[in-house]
Amino acid sequence: MSDTKEKVRSFIVENFMFGNDEGLSDDTSFLEQGILDSTGVLELVDFLEEKFSIKVDDEELIPENLDSIKNLVAYLSKKQQQAA
Repeated sequence: MSDTKEKVRSFIVENFMFGNDEGLSDDTSFLEQGILDSTGVLELVDFLEEKFSIKVDDEELIPENLDSIKNLVAYLSKKQQQAA
């Protein structure tokens, strides 16, 4: 598992799933499964900005970027490539 994916997964499990990652796959929708709500999305964005030194723009707050571990890892990869 990549370092980025492990950091994202750990944050989701510890902060929103109370340490229980049962049923959480890379494709699990955080919104459909009730893992994240609107406040959770803001917490996730804060984590991403601090941990990965990126800026999440308002127009990037969409499920295609933030609704699963797989989407988050792809989004972070794209943001880090843009910054380089």
